[in-house]
Amino acid sequence: MSRVFRARYEGGVLKPLEPIDLREGEEVFVRIERSLRGRLKDLIGILGDSDEEELERYLEGAWLS
Repeated sequence: MSRVFRARYEGGVLKPLEPIDLREGEEVFVRIERSLRGRLKDLIGILGDSDEEELERYLEGAWLS
């Protein structure tokens, strides 16, 4: 079975943002992909004088298109 879900990294632990169907102690494989928001924040400074507010506007535009 393969499933994609969002999670947040807090305090050294990945926390799912929605319920997941796993048994206690079950082992799984994890593949990490940064969200678009995380990847764009890495570009601050590389794109010239862009800042977090400008990147937020790009994100909003991407979701609307």
